[in-house]
Amino acid sequence: MRTRRAFLAQGMALASAPAILGQKPKKNWRVGVIGHTGRGNFGHGLDTVWNLLEETTITSVADADPRGLAKAKKRLQIEKAFEDYREMLATEKPDIVAVCPRHVDQRVPMITAACEMGAKGIYVEKPFARSLKEADQIAEACAKAGAKLAIAHRNRYHPAMPVLKKLLKEGIVGEVLEMRGRGKEDHRGGGEDLWVLGTHILDLYNYLAGKPLCCSAEIRKEGRFVTKREVNEANEGLGPLAGDEVHARWRMENGWTAYFDSVRNHGSREAGFGFQVIGNQGIIDIRNDREPLIHFMKDSPWEPAKAERKWIPITSAGIGKPEPRDIRSTVHNHVAATSDLLDAIENNRSPICGLNEGISTVEFVSSVFESHRLEGANISIPLKTRVNPFLLLS
Repeated sequence: MRTRRAFLAQGMALASAPAILGQKPKKNWRVGVIGHTGRGNFGHGLDTVWNLLEETTITSVADADPRGLAKAKKRLQIEKAFEDYREMLATEKPDIVAVCPRHVDQRVPMITAACEMGAKGIYVEKPFARSLKEADQIAEACAKAGAKLAIAHRNRYHPAMPVLKKLLKEGIVGEVLEMRGRGKEDHRGGGEDLWVLGTHILDLYNYLAGKPLCCSAEIRKEGRFVTKREVNEANEGLGPLAGDEVHARWRMENGWTAYFDSVRNHGSREAGFGFQVIGNQGIIDIRNDREPLIHFMKDSPWEPAKAERKWIPITSAGIGKPEPRDIRSTVHNHVAATSDLLDAIENNRSPICGLNEGISTVEFVSSVFESHRLEGANISIPLKTRVNPFLLLS
C-alpha cells in the first residue's frame, strides 16, 4: 500500500499544491464506493485507488446489480455491501464517497445523497454533469454540506503541466496563436466525443488559458445542420444529444483562441485525443493519457522548410529530460488526484480539479449546444441558459 508520505517523497506533489511532506496523517479516512454495474460500472479505477493509500480504508460498497456487487466485494476486499447506495450512506456514513459510474444521469442524486449524509469529500467520474442546471444543484449541495468535490480529470494532476504553464508564460512558443483539440473521433465522434472525451481537453484549456468568455459553434449530422428531429437520448446517460460532427471556437480569459473539432470515424489510435498550443515560434503537443504527455517543436509552424522538425519531450524535469516520476502509479491510477482531495479537506482549500473546474467543462460543452441552437451565433459566457440547450431547439 502506498502512503501519502511515500507518494510525496517521489515528488508527485504539484507546484500549485501545498507542501505537506513530513506531516503525519491526521486520521484514517473511511471510504464508501458507489458503482452501478451495467450503468457505468465503477468508472476507470475510481473504486480501487483507495486501497493504494494507507490513510484511506474502503468500508463499504454499493451496486444495484447483485452480481456486480459480489464482484466488487471481492475486488475491493471488503464485507459490507449494499444494493442501495442510500442505505449504505445512511448506515456507514463514510468520510469520503467515490461516485464511480460513468453514466452521468446518476451524478445529482448520488452526490446529493453523499452530501446529505455528511461526506467530507467526494471523488466523481467525468463528465461532471449533463447541464449547468445539474452543476448548480451539485454546487448547492456541496456548499450546504461543506463537502469538497474533485473530478477525475487525471491529466490536470500531471506534474509536467505546471512546467508547461511556466514555459508558455516564458514564451517557449512565442506568441500563442491558438489551441486546437480533437477527440478520439471513433464511433462516438461528434457530440458524444465532445462530452465523454473532449471534457478532458477542455479541462486543460481551462488550466492553461482560464475560463471561456464566448463561443461560436455548429453541429452536423451526415453533413446537415442538426435540427430538433435529430436529437435523441445519448449513451451513458448524457441526456439529449445529436451530431456526428462538431466544430467549436472559444475566446479564452487570457486572450487566446481555442478550438475543438470531432468528426465520427475520422480519428486514429496513433494521433487522436489531444491538442496543440500553436505559437509563432513553435508548437506544444499534448496527447492525453500518454507518456510523455507533452512534446515541443521549435520554430514557426508556418515555415517548415526553414526549421528542423523534431519533437522534444517536456517532463516534470524540464525540456528534453527523462521523466523522473512514476506517472502510471500516481497520475494514471488516480493516486495524485485522491491524495490532493484529502489534503484539500484537511487544509480547507479547493481541490486542484474541483467544483469550479467541473462547472467550467460543463460551460464549455453547453456553450457549443447553445451557439448551435442560435444558428452558430457568437454567445457570451457565463450562459443564461442553464438547461441542456438541445431541449430548446425549435
